[in-house]
Amino acid sequence: MDTHQSTSEVRQQPPAAVGYAGVLNELLPIALWREDAEGRVVEWSLAAQDLLGHRPEDVLGRPASAMLVPDNNQALADQLTRRVQAGETVVGTLPVRHRDGHHVTMETWILPAADPEGRTGAMLIAVETSEVLRMRDSLAALESLFTQSPIGLATLGLDLRFVRVNDALARMNGVPAADHVGRRLTDVVPGVNAAALEGLMRQALSDGKAVVDARRTGRTAADPERDRTWSCSYAPLLDNAGRPLGLIASIIDITVAERDRAEAERARRNVALLAEAGARIGTTLDLGQTAEELVQVLVPRLADSADVQLLESVLEPDESGASTRGLLRRLAVRFPDPNAPTALLAPGQTFQIPLDSVYEQVLHEGRPLDLHDIDVPALIREPRADPLRTYLMTQLSCARMVPLVARGTVLGAVTVTRLRSRERFDEQDRVLVDEVVARAALNIDNARMYTTQREAALTLQRSLTNSALPRDTGLELTGRYLPASDHDVGGDWYDVISLPNGRTGLVIGDVMGHGIHAAAVMGQLRTAVRTLARHDIPPEAMLRSLDDVVADLGEDEMATCVYAVHDPATGRCVIARAGHPPPAVVTPGGDIAFLDGPPGTPLGTGGRAFGAEEVALPPGSLLVLYTDGLIEARDRDLDQGLAELALALRGLDRPLDEVCDGILARLLPCPAQDDVAVLLARTPGDAGSGPNSPGFAGG
Repeated sequence: MDTHQSTSEVRQQPPAAVGYAGVLNELLPIALWREDAEGRVVEWSLAAQDLLGHRPEDVLGRPASAMLVPDNNQALADQLTRRVQAGETVVGTLPVRHRDGHHVTMETWILPAADPEGRTGAMLIAVETSEVLRMRDSLAALESLFTQSPIGLATLGLDLRFVRVNDALARMNGVPAADHVGRRLTDVVPGVNAAALEGLMRQALSDGKAVVDARRTGRTAADPERDRTWSCSYAPLLDNAGRPLGLIASIIDITVAERDRAEAERARRNVALLAEAGARIGTTLDLGQTAEELVQVLVPRLADSADVQLLESVLEPDESGASTRGLLRRLAVRFPDPNAPTALLAPGQTFQIPLDSVYEQVLHEGRPLDLHDIDVPALIREPRADPLRTYLMTQLSCARMVPLVARGTVLGAVTVTRLRSRERFDEQDRVLVDEVVARAALNIDNARMYTTQREAALTLQRSLTNSALPRDTGLELTGRYLPASDHDVGGDWYDVISLPNGRTGLVIGDVMGHGIHAAAVMGQLRTAVRTLARHDIPPEAMLRSLDDVVADLGEDEMATCVYAVHDPATGRCVIARAGHPPPAVVTPGGDIAFLDGPPGTPLGTGGRAFGAEEVALPPGSLLVLYTDGLIEARDRDLDQGLAELALALRGLDRPLDEVCDGILARLLPCPAQDDVAVLLARTPGDAGSGPNSPGFAGG
């Protein structure tokens, strides 16, 4: 009888009613009834009522065969009754009539049993066949799951001790399945943060909800040398009434999947880093800035330090080979600790390559090299560097030296290191560092070539122009040349030439383009002007000769020019233009005029339409020659530029240098958008006269 039933329920049942079969009934309801020797029902269980619909009071004392046996089975029922009364136990699958008339197929056990009068009757135990099959299939599925699943499975009691463990989990833990039973996770595999996992188990029992995909990483006896990662899920086991019985745990080894995911994520980050390197390195053509950008990409994501050094022979190709052989110049460097001896390493320092060192090997072979065990003594042999040497030997875990190779030439080397607190470079790290350095090498080479070319252009420009204006011309002179940037030179220039009979030649010009070529063309024009001026040819003839010079240089060459000759004896100036902006004249009274004589055609275009005009320059007059960069800009047209220049030329009763600086300050944006040359010449007079000022002639 079911001990969980209330007393009132028991009193309401007929005396021959049999109760539920306890826990077993929850899993597989079992119908039980007894018949006396005459086949009448003398006991009837509540489970039989649930399965067949007959209440105890409706069946007790009535013939069982008439109520429960289908009509076509009556003969079989009589035969089985005789066998049981003869003392035989019968087992079979039999149909039983439900109260509503349908048949219920049941697995039936019929046993001889004494009736209330001591005669041989029968006890019948029956379960529904479909429920038996369901339980059989469920048990088979559960058994197959436990024995064949590659997933680690276990059941645990309410005390979190193992009840059953499959072979897959036993292999994962490196502990036999039998040795799990009765023990807790903290006892079996303490090295996988078992205490935290037991906390998740308690949470599942407390909340009645499964905990899914809790990750754990650690080592077990199955693989004690390597970390592995598992996905752990815990679900509460409940009975039919919803009461917790324990837990079922499923464990999946995801070490390979996690490794693949981590590798994929790392590859994604590496690709992103390479893309970033392409965008961040080489934003300018400044050599030092490009090297610093390389360091910023490498540190700290790929390394804890980076040191970029170039061969001095590459940086100074025109210097004597003997003076630069074996020298490296540090362009950029970064170490993590500003208070460490590495703070002594700074950009601009030179370093003599030690003979038979890894530096020499890397630069000679042009291949990267890992510096195993940091062979610092071979790199730093200077006795005074003992603190630095000690720091590097004790703090660094690994280093790699990568040559800077561009266009088949080894330019220098980049050394990257990691501290002992960080993992050593692995193969992916080495490949990534090498790729970043290789990409940066081309940018560094571009900056190096640009710097070399610019220095050459500046050298050429300085060699082809005067550093000071002459002082014996009878004119007060000043001039300025301003390049559009610190990184480029152009073809703007001016010059002043002393001519016979106290006259002075004034010239200003603008060669199309920038760089060393424009400077070279400018130099040839300046030389031609000085040569022709000594033959005392008039300004328009000078421009025709210069047009021939430009034409001889090539069909793509073009320049503009103004040539003026001032005669102090007459107080007049003859001026000719070749496509150049009009000079300005300021009279002693402050009137301002832009010369409107023949503008001429640019040199090299073949127009050869050059004329001249003659203007008076009484004492105290100012002649202003300039290139188009002074008046033209993206935010104003030519007329606006001329108007601004006219405003800048008011109030000239001050030294000529101040006048020139005021003009540039008013008209030029910052930074300037184009090269600018300005030449001012003032005839001696009472107002604003002063000594000649030195000028810089540039192109």
